[in-house]
Amino acid sequence: MNASPEHQRILLDVADLDRRLQQAEHRRSTPPQGPRINELAKARQEQLRDLTVLTGTRDDIRTELTRLESDVRVTEQRRTRDTDRLAAATNPKDAQALEHELASLTRRVSDLEDTQLGVMARLEEAEAAVAAQQALIDTTTAEGTELTAQAKAQVAAAATEIEQLTRDREAIAAEIPADLLAEYTRRASRGIGVGLLRRGTCEGCRMMLSGTHLNEIRRAAADDVVSCPECGAILVRTDESGL
Repeated sequence: MNASPEHQRILLDVADLDRRLQQAEHRRSTPPQGPRINELAKARQEQLRDLTVLTGTRDDIRTELTRLESDVRVTEQRRTRDTDRLAAATNPKDAQALEHELASLTRRVSDLEDTQLGVMARLEEAEAAVAAQQALIDTTTAEGTELTAQAKAQVAAAATEIEQLTRDREAIAAEIPADLLAEYTRRASRGIGVGLLRRGTCEGCRMMLSGTHLNEIRRAAADDVVSCPECGAILVRTDESGL
């Protein structure tokens, strides 16, 4: 294949744009915040499960406390009623029975109130645990939201860059003969499409060519499309090639 040295040199610009397009596409498809966002999403799910357990425990304690408060009210009502009955009693036996029942009710109220205090302490601890867990979730959510916003901004910026680079590539590629561009595209799809030959080294694969290969390239005409014997890339020759 033959192509003017100028057209061959333009391939280097196309390759540079392709490299930048590949990098921009990588930034668009895999923003650096992605792994951390996934970690936070997983952590948040676990934190929400823990919150469900803690909330259930708190609600059970609230139910227990409500039951105790109800028991205290009922017992107090009975004690008030028996106190009124005792005040109105005229039969000594009835009065004695009421006194015994009042003593029992007083002990019952005392026991219920002691239990109530213990449950209230447990409830305070449970509510603090729920609040702490919710604060942890809020922190995780805030970090995830911030990173997601950053990722979206970078994806948008990369998409804009891709559009610009694509336009630049189309404009530059239009200057290259179709057969040369097709040959570059074919080679690039398999590895390295083009490389500058500088001081006897292919900058596509960074391999130094042997004297035999360099002699073959020296004998080639300026418009011959020569290849790197190591990576198969089109070798672009300039005054820096060391020929």
